[in-house]
Amino acid sequence: MNYWNALLSFITVVLCQSAVLAIEPTSSVKVTPVLKTETSWDGQPIVYPPGQAEITGLIVEIAPGAETGWHLHPVPSFGLMLAGELTVTLRDGQVKILKAGDALAEVVNVAHNGRNLGTVPVKLIVFYAGAVGQPLTIEQAVK
Repeated sequence: MNYWNALLSFITVVLCQSAVLAIEPTSSVKVTPVLKTETSWDGQPIVYPPGQAEITGLIVEIAPGAETGWHLHPVPSFGLMLAGELTVTLRDGQVKILKAGDALAEVVNVAHNGRNLGTVPVKLIVFYAGAVGQPLTIEQAVK
């Protein structure tokens, strides 16, 4: 799956999650759902923050052998792996391994660390459903 097709597919699915898709499939338009959930990957319900809504989209690249460092997101975020493999570990020891093509609803207010244990760069696109003035990520001390 090339980068731009993956991005377009992800944006289409995120913006069109309802009983009826906003873009109806036809013989010349293919619609492939990649994520539809009411919970983050640790099973917690997704709750949007109060305030003026603000959507932020980021492309994140992690070099082989690198890691994000312990952090948490105080707002819901939704990601799609474009390349590589990412190992995400929670403080309680839960591990989620993400590969190219995987989509997920990220954990909210739960400290985690992402590590690229592979030999190729990790590339993922993440959309945050936040509020104006609210941080997307908060660094956490290593324990």
